[in-house]
Amino acid sequence: MDLEAVRTFVAVVDQGQFREAAAELAVTQQAVSKRIAALETELGVRLFTRTPRGARPTIDGQVFLPHARAVLESVERAAESVRPGRRALRVDIRRRHIAPAGLLRDFHRRHPDIELDVVTLPDAGTATAAVHAGTIDAAFCAQRLPADRLPGNVRAVRVLDEPLQLLTGPAHELAAATAVAPADLAGRRIWMPSMVPGAEWTAYYDEFAAAFGLTIDTTGPHFGVEHLLDMVSDSASLATFVGAQTRLVWPAHQDLRRVPMRGPTPVYPHSLLWRAGNPHPALTALRDDLTRRPHSPPDPTPAGADTWTPNWAW
Repeated sequence: MDLEAVRTFVAVVDQGQFREAAAELAVTQQAVSKRIAALETELGVRLFTRTPRGARPTIDGQVFLPHARAVLESVERAAESVRPGRRALRVDIRRRHIAPAGLLRDFHRRHPDIELDVVTLPDAGTATAAVHAGTIDAAFCAQRLPADRLPGNVRAVRVLDEPLQLLTGPAHELAAATAVAPADLAGRRIWMPSMVPGAEWTAYYDEFAAAFGLTIDTTGPHFGVEHLLDMVSDSASLATFVGAQTRLVWPAHQDLRRVPMRGPTPVYPHSLLWRAGNPHPALTALRDDLTRRPHSPPDPTPAGADTWTPNWAW
């Protein structure tokens, strides 16, 4: 059904005359007549009776009217749901328990009036493409492409350097350490079954391991975070890496330990991606909030301490 014909029908009912409906719709009276005639032909009924005072809906027209209004209202709601400034700001956080999710939660607490649509895309490449295509407004990732090689008009800014921690069970030799140097982990079993080829965190940990002579065991299968915590908790030799702002909850009997790393402190670089020219007003608010406000992780890096980031971080 021609939506403009339905809109014209409602306008004629509301105005009572074809001429007045044409003025409201900014079309000619002949165009109004043609639209109504086409709609009547499609429906197989007459919708108006012409009188000296104008046009009056027939019985069929009166029956059709509430449905026509409902159609137009539904179309307007559909348009509002995606119209920048009216729809929610769509942001990819990758995973709901890692640092970007915390940054977005903090932003929402400071700006409760801004509606958010939180999504979790599978990898940085997918997120970057979605930002470029405009299907999402922003995304968090560890951006490995130089700024001048981002696709199209995609822009990025680094918003958080998150320190890494060593996660161990209570029986692990390093469980009681106040801090550990990355080089001291050489020869120890670091288990990270979630690492998959091509993922941004895989690139990060591959370079981290090479820089400090570490061996990261990626053998699986990976049954999820809960299984990983169970295995680490029950082992005296197994450990894994976790971001200082990664939210993990475990039963009291597991008694897991988060050990800071120092000398240097490895940090994971989180960046925010967006598309230049995106008119959503909340996007500017998010970008300004993340770049102007300091973000202190639970395990802050001491002032003046050495840090390590991969060569591709910028």
